[in-house]
Amino acid sequence: MTHKLFICETCLGTDGQKSGADIADAVARLLDDRGGCHDVDVIKTPCLNICDEPVSLALRAKGKMAYLFSGIEREDVHDIAALVDLYVQAKGGVIEDARPAGRLRFCLKGRIPAE
Repeated sequence: MTHKLFICETCLGTDGQKSGADIADAVARLLDDRGGCHDVDVIKTPCLNICDEPVSLALRAKGKMAYLFSGIEREDVHDIAALVDLYVQAKGGVIEDARPAGRLRFCLKGRIPAE
């Protein structure tokens, strides 16, 4: 099953720079460095429509709940990788305990049920 991690590349970060593309590249490198243990596509995408709380990301996979997060920063790369791990392992995409994702558990904006 392919899991998709979408990261907004048009959000301006807290430093006033478009940091989403850099975050996406760093997460992709980290996942690759760990041996590419997951079937995860890291996709840079334009606006996820949470512009007042940049940077935004979304997780999605067929048959799984989708998640939307905002307020992501460059320092969250390892927490994003941990979140991806949780999502890949979560049956139906339901993450029961998000503590391993660190600060990101407080950045969740919404969940969309699986089809």
